[in-house]
Amino acid sequence: MKRALVSVSDKTNLVPFVQGLVELGYEIISTGGTAKTLEAEGIKTINISEITGFPEIMDGRVKTLHPNVHGALLCVRDNPSHVAQLKEHQIEYIDLVCVNLYPFKQTLKKAGVTHDEIIENIDIGGPSMLRSASKNYRYLTVVCDPKDYELVLDELKNNGDNELATREKLAAKVFRHTAAYDTIIAQYLTEKTGEKFPENFTMTYEKVQDLRYGENPHQEAAFYKSADPKYSLANAKQLHGKELSYNNIQDGNAAIEILKDFAGQPCVVGLKHMNPCGIGVGKNLEEAWDKAYEADSTSIFGGIVATNQVVDTPTAEKLSKIFLEIIIAPGFTDEAFAILSQKKNIRLMTLDTDLDVNAKLKVTNVNDGLLVQDADLKLVTVNDLTCVTERKPTAQELEQLMFAWKTVKHVKSNAIVLVKDNMTVGVGAGQMNRVGAAKIAIEQAGEKAKGSVMGSDAYFPMPDTVEEAAKAGVTAIIQPGGSIKDQLSVDECNKHGIAMVYTGIRHFKH
Repeated sequence: MKRALVSVSDKTNLVPFVQGLVELGYEIISTGGTAKTLEAEGIKTINISEITGFPEIMDGRVKTLHPNVHGALLCVRDNPSHVAQLKEHQIEYIDLVCVNLYPFKQTLKKAGVTHDEIIENIDIGGPSMLRSASKNYRYLTVVCDPKDYELVLDELKNNGDNELATREKLAAKVFRHTAAYDTIIAQYLTEKTGEKFPENFTMTYEKVQDLRYGENPHQEAAFYKSADPKYSLANAKQLHGKELSYNNIQDGNAAIEILKDFAGQPCVVGLKHMNPCGIGVGKNLEEAWDKAYEADSTSIFGGIVATNQVVDTPTAEKLSKIFLEIIIAPGFTDEAFAILSQKKNIRLMTLDTDLDVNAKLKVTNVNDGLLVQDADLKLVTVNDLTCVTERKPTAQELEQLMFAWKTVKHVKSNAIVLVKDNMTVGVGAGQMNRVGAAKIAIEQAGEKAKGSVMGSDAYFPMPDTVEEAAKAGVTAIIQPGGSIKDQLSVDECNKHGIAMVYTGIRHFKH
């Protein structure tokens, strides 16, 4: 008679699966709560203690770590020596293992959870059984995911056993499962002990969905989320529209990152290809949208819009007049949703933009490697600024300079932005030299450049950027400072009556 060892924390669809095994002639070995669940449904089980000849001890910490279990799982069945040892010690084969693990990840998320409770939910016996069974997948089936129950039962019914290819895939899934489980534990303890950059940097992500393609149609892609996503598109709820694409997710993520720096005031971010094409702040959402749209009404076509306010009817009516890929907001009024959802493909998504949560580390992949750094969360206030010119900025200029500084942080380097009246009027992104970025921003701004302020993500190595700003009518500049030729730019500002302030902080974004 074949035997199955069943010990699970997640009991989803457990009873029908085990009933199916019993109908196929399997004896069921089980433990603790799993045995109680099965026996309550009239399914007879063999307690693990009957197999080991030893009681469960230490509050169940030790129950399956025994040769009668692992010998049964690890025996190479076409190795005469292994089989002889099994017979000598009166160990019977186990042909199927159904195990999933203590809910460590779920425990971490519980309100008020203690460290001791977290540690107690580190599973030891479960991963050991899964690994033993998976190592020996040529001879037995191992299943850790309730989603695979139907596949396993169907093959057993139709073929009398599971196909080798199926057992191999299930074993691979187990090792992914235990690797992810151990990674979450390692992340918790590593963070608790304060190690930011340990000798091995391990991460685990869970698939959200397969994507139609990646950045381009010839590239395959998928979207994964971390073990505990917070301020993330993985947590956003899609209310309407077609599935997100790879580029949508990249742009959407960039847009919601910008919103965090404009908390506390109605803000709209228009974004295209990972750069803001327009950011507006107003007394209400409609005014903020008007400014974001006016900032660059050409580039916003086919772009992403994100806001930190519930979308209302007047704003929805304006949004509906242009082609947008996504609108991300804390919510939509019923009438606003009715207006926007008339467009079949537009993605309407809700996300709590008030979450005071930012990823602490930024991870970027390079060929066969990862770069890991602190996330750029440095905030600058007016009190941090140093005025280096003869003319100091006015209170109104200071307000616009701070807007420019928040914006330029999110523009690809080399980056220059022009801001006026609480909106971007020119954005120069991703240029190989700073004066080139300034010229792009000034050209885009046109007449609006006059009376605007300029933000630069890094220092001016030459006075040429200030010269261009002066010709355009820029009245004040914010930049980090730090060049050996800083004084040349300061002198150029003084020559034209431009106020300049240093932040002492650089915001490169590659």
